[in-house]
Amino acid sequence: MRGKVWAAVTQAFKMPMALIRRMITNLISRVLMSTLPSPKMSAQTITDCNRRKMVVGLGNPGMNGSRHSVGMAVLTTLAERLGAPDSWRSDRQVSGEVIVTQLQDIQLVLLRPKLLMNINGVSVAKAASKYLISPEHIFLIHDELDKPLGKFGIKHGGSARGHNGVRSCVDCLHTDVMPRLRVGIGRPSGKTSVDRYVLGRFSQEEQNVLDSVMKQSVDVLLTYITDSQPQTSPAEGRRASRKNKSRTPSPPQDTTDEQKQS
Repeated sequence: MRGKVWAAVTQAFKMPMALIRRMITNLISRVLMSTLPSPKMSAQTITDCNRRKMVVGLGNPGMNGSRHSVGMAVLTTLAERLGAPDSWRSDRQVSGEVIVTQLQDIQLVLLRPKLLMNINGVSVAKAASKYLISPEHIFLIHDELDKPLGKFGIKHGGSARGHNGVRSCVDCLHTDVMPRLRVGIGRPSGKTSVDRYVLGRFSQEEQNVLDSVMKQSVDVLLTYITDSQPQTSPAEGRRASRKNKSRTPSPPQDTTDEQKQS
């Protein structure tokens, strides 16, 4: 028995650290997802849920101003635009802060997860369960290394492309159909590691550019949300079976909705 334990420990040390972190993250997510909030069902609730959408600002709680939490910054700008900057309330059932407001005939739920970026998906899945929102009506806002600062774009589903917060959402919702607003932060220069770079804060010059980007991106996002024609559907992404968790691939759609701060 002791030999088997030692063999398991030895094997674990041979595994890449990224894989070990992923396994630990998945384990934590499963534990946190063990109890999803049960929505109160009624005829009115079923009718309302067809006009309900959610916008999520991905990021790390308590790290306002960091590049990795730019999604939360854009969401804050959206709340201000909707006239509800002080309406945030903490909701333990969804492990996050929530605003429920109205946008034309749409009931809009804004969500700021209070979990670390790598398990943001737990909060998103809990909120989707509580408010009866289907994944194709969940809009993720997040930072994007492959876009320079000053640019942003909408992506209609597809893979996480290395973003841990998006990957967590894909894993917890068992699909990748969620549309995303990708806000460019650029890549680090020199020998600065990606981890250190994304957790760092914007310089004053960068913040000035970002302020303009956030206003423009909110304009695009509001137009997208209120568009009467759905931009994506489960068929355009990958939906996993809850039974076997297998996914069928489909090409991600990165639209020409890309904008550049002028």
